[in-house]
Amino acid sequence: MTVTAPSAPAARQVLPAEERHAAELAFLAAHDTGPRPPGWALTPRAVVTFVCGSDGTELALPKRRAGLPAKLAIAPKFVGERALVERCVVTLAGERGLLLTGEPGTAKSMLSELLAAAVCGTSALTVQGTAGTTEDAFRYGWNYALLLAQGPTPDALVDSPVLSAMRTGRVVRVEEITRCLPEVQDALVSILSDRRVSVPELTATEDAVVSAAPGFTVIATANLRDRGVSEMSAALKRRFNFETVGPIADADAEATLIRRQAVAAVQRAGAAFAVDDAVLDALVTVFRDLRSGRSAEGWDVERPGTVMSTAEAVQVAASLGVAAAYLPDGDVLDLLPGHLLGVVRKDDPADHGRLLGYWDGPVRRRAEDGSAMWRRLWDLRGSLR
Repeated sequence: MTVTAPSAPAARQVLPAEERHAAELAFLAAHDTGPRPPGWALTPRAVVTFVCGSDGTELALPKRRAGLPAKLAIAPKFVGERALVERCVVTLAGERGLLLTGEPGTAKSMLSELLAAAVCGTSALTVQGTAGTTEDAFRYGWNYALLLAQGPTPDALVDSPVLSAMRTGRVVRVEEITRCLPEVQDALVSILSDRRVSVPELTATEDAVVSAAPGFTVIATANLRDRGVSEMSAALKRRFNFETVGPIADADAEATLIRRQAVAAVQRAGAAFAVDDAVLDALVTVFRDLRSGRSAEGWDVERPGTVMSTAEAVQVAASLGVAAAYLPDGDVLDLLPGHLLGVVRKDDPADHGRLLGYWDGPVRRRAEDGSAMWRRLWDLRGSLR
């Protein structure tokens, strides 16, 4: 008989936030020993620092801890208003539901993942909202083999991520809550109000009611602009604090974020990122102009119907990086118009004409002002047809 050695575990494309930033989380837990809400892994102040960074300042541990550096600068992970993050943390500390709303691609899911990882040490307790999501995803289900063999017993009960979070006093994430049907959404109303779930099948046993442990709360996200969303009931809305996550206001901060995430994406593809900063600056400029309906110079721009989000810009930058690494023929700038066209044509065919209008406006005017890069982009107008 031949015994085969177990194969090494496959590498993962993306690590969850609690693993990706494990060193920072461990450092912050030791650095800030102040009071923490029940069930929290970090203090509220440390959670804000984890998400927003320490502004380049090295934090020092009050005393040395084995396996931890004496000093560490915490990198920023979310580009946005610190006040927004602070309000989110206060909401969670008060064990109230938090709903992050905004247009697609504004890092709502990333923010919810970072908050969950910092507050309770895991972002894995997640429900993905879809039109096919059932109430079981918020309450519980059954192991039908055990149910048939034993009847309704605690062993046959299958906890939903929400129920698991209630038992352990952790944060549960509900992605795209407005994608769920209204009657499914409303399963959260009693959970957020009463902080318990009844299991009628186990009536007359001590397991008939599952009560939330201290620290349990819900972070939900919603793209209220998208088609196919379901309106939330007034009762459910009242049980959430709403926070709107908007586009990144600062152009330099957005460019830095796009470069950082595009570099990481290209490295995962097994290559080095070799896109010139000038090309990335042009990419960011086009996205910001089309998103706002006004160029940096103050010229009016017809906005496309699609969302020109930072996340889309990252995907374009990563595509340019992969092309530069694996298909290096020609100038990577020549590929930019085609990728932009792929972004704007997603929702409305008329957006093709709006992109051409942008080329005939700001791109042409910048070319006439003498910019060699914008002149090259103007020469590429024919590739948009």
